[in-house]
Amino acid sequence: MYSISQVAELTGVSAYTLRYYEKIGVLPSPERNSGGMRKFSERDLRFVRFLNSLKKTGMTLEDITEFVRDGCILEKIDAGQDVHNSIDKRMEILVKHLHAMEAQREELERVITVTKEKLAIYRDILEKREER
Repeated sequence: MYSISQVAELTGVSAYTLRYYEKIGVLPSPERNSGGMRKFSERDLRFVRFLNSLKKTGMTLEDITEFVRDGCILEKIDAGQDVHNSIDKRMEILVKHLHAMEAQREELERVITVTKEKLAIYRDILEKREER
């Protein structure tokens, strides 16, 4: 079991953000010890890492919330529950997010091209200057 500060250190997600995610329902409330302090399991730790990876790719908190709203798909499958609606919703979110990331990549590639062009111009200027 991990304390909130240990989870923050291991995942790079601040304790403040972990509390906020719990408050808005993105992160299920972890167990608490007799003193009321949060105690996170290995499974909680993996889930926080997963949330962080979604956030790092630029997924909005609203989409992350919607993505995780109905819990773990694998647990539902193990319990014999129908997961088609959950999967459809998650796929819709991921497709939308993938399109946004592809657009970001295209923009980044344009910026990289312009940056390389500027560097080539500056190198050329310096080379001509040194030739004089």
